[in-house]
Amino acid sequence: MERENNWSNITLEEIRSILYASNEGEAQKIIVQMQQDKRKGTQIIIAQYKKWLEKEHIEKERIHKLWQLERNLKTAGFKFIAGIDEVGRGPLAGPVVAACVILPHELELPGLNDSKQIVAKERKILSEIIKRKAVAWGIGVVDHQEVDRINILQATKKAMVEAVKLIGQQPDYLLIDALKIPVAIPQDAVVHGDTLSASIAAASIVAKTYRDSLMEMMDVLYPEYGFKEHKGYGTARHREALVRYGSCPIHRTSFLQNII
Repeated sequence: MERENNWSNITLEEIRSILYASNEGEAQKIIVQMQQDKRKGTQIIIAQYKKWLEKEHIEKERIHKLWQLERNLKTAGFKFIAGIDEVGRGPLAGPVVAACVILPHELELPGLNDSKQIVAKERKILSEIIKRKAVAWGIGVVDHQEVDRINILQATKKAMVEAVKLIGQQPDYLLIDALKIPVAIPQDAVVHGDTLSASIAAASIVAKTYRDSLMEMMDVLYPEYGFKEHKGYGTARHREALVRYGSCPIHRTSFLQNII
C-alpha cells in the first residue's frame, strides 16, 4: 500500500479505518510511517492496534491448538470425526441434552470455545453457523423422569448415544467430553474436552443453545421458578421458589431430597 508519509493531514478516524482494513504486513509499514505523526491520538491508535493484533495472534494460536486432536486423527486416517458433549447434568429441573457434531476439517469458526465461556447472544449465532456448516449434527434429549429412573450419569450417556444415532452421517471416531459410551465406534474420553477439541467445543455450543431454548419455553409454563434466568440450576432464587411453591412437573425429584 503506497501512501504519503505525512499522515498528519489525515483524520484520526481515517487512520484507524486504514490501519484495521490493512493486512498485517501493510499495517506494519503504515505504523513506521505514522511514527512521524506526533499527534497524541495517532500514537494511541497505534498502541491500540498493536494490542488488538497481539490478541488476534493469541486467539489464532488457541484455535490452532483446538484442532490438534482432530489433526492427529486425520493423519491416522479417520475421516468423520465427531465431537460429543452434554449440558444439563447438574440442574434440578429439565432434561439432559447431548450434541454430536462432525465439522469440516479445520473449519474457521472465530470465537469457538467451551460454550460456558461464550455469552448467550454470541453462542446462539455460533450454534446456527455450526449447524449450517457442519458435515452432520444430531441432538439427544433425555427427560427429567428418565434422569430420576436411571440416574444422571446413565441418562447423560443415553443422550449421547441418541445424538450419535440421529447425526445422519456415521462417525468413524468419537471425541467425547470426559466419558465413553456404549457404541461400536472408536472413541476417546477427553477430560475438559470442550477446551481441547474443536469438535467437542462445537457440540457443547449446540447442546447448550438447544437446552437453554427448552428451559426458556418451560419458563412460560412455570414462571414462578425463573427457568429463563437459571435454566434449572440450583440458584438461590430457584431454591427459594422450591421452598415456597414446591416442585413442578419438570423437576428431578431425585435431586430435591435436601431442598424440599
